[in-house]
Amino acid sequence: MTTKDNISVAKEVLKIEADAVSALINKVDDQFDQAVEAIRNCKGRVIVTGMGKSGLISQKIASTLSSTGTPSLFIHPGEASHGDLGMVTKEDIILAISNSGETYELIQIIPAFKRMGLKIIAMIGRQHSTISGLADMYIDTSVDQEACTLELAPTASTTATLAMGDALAIALLE
Repeated sequence: MTTKDNISVAKEVLKIEADAVSALINKVDDQFDQAVEAIRNCKGRVIVTGMGKSGLISQKIASTLSSTGTPSLFIHPGEASHGDLGMVTKEDIILAISNSGETYELIQIIPAFKRMGLKIIAMIGRQHSTISGLADMYIDTSVDQEACTLELAPTASTTATLAMGDALAIALLE
């Protein structure tokens, strides 16, 4: 690839990701507001969970929430079903993150959270999915296009989810 090609590719990636974040503005709705208020009224912590790349984004969102004064903890969904659910209390609220909304490990642990009486906020890229159906609130992070043309890695979807997590954390500051 030539330098010109490299620059063109980089600019296209940045445009796709910028468009994905810009599109989120119209997705911030009553569900987002309900999620903010539910977290504000939570007496415990925000338990953030996600698998794969969404798990990495979940860790960053949990860290940002904690840094901005909202007690938060990341729990790996695979570990949750092997003893880590003991870290979750009845005072907590769950933020489940998945682009597909069909992440097996999340679908397996959400019923345990529900049995504890916890509210579930889903930050999902597909509104009509299993996880959004299990959730009490749904924050839409869907994107029209990923920047990776080979569809090997999430790109715009992870950027959009990270940005929505920042929006959530900063809204909680107000």
